[in-house]
Amino acid sequence: MYKTLIEDIFHDSEEAEETTFPATDQDLLILSEKFLGFEIPPKVFLQAIAIADYDCAAAFRYVDNYLAILKNKNKRKHKNLLVLRSSARFENN
Repeated sequence: MYKTLIEDIFHDSEEAEETTFPATDQDLLILSEKFLGFEIPPKVFLQAIAIADYDCAAAFRYVDNYLAILKNKNKRKHKNLLVLRSSARFENN
């Protein structure tokens, strides 16, 4: 009993390894659907599938991070385009 208590006290949860599971066919379908509506390089899609082969959760994190970066780039690009359009209108008048 005391040995169990001592092991629990000294057990560091940060060092505990997470159990990984490969993606199922359903998971791969959902993962693929996340990319719909975005222009992505084939390399990114294949990388996501390769990650999903051994760790489904990591593949979803990879896709979510990639899409977040892509969305932020598009927002900045559109913001700059709007500023350029409005300044061009003032110059023409």
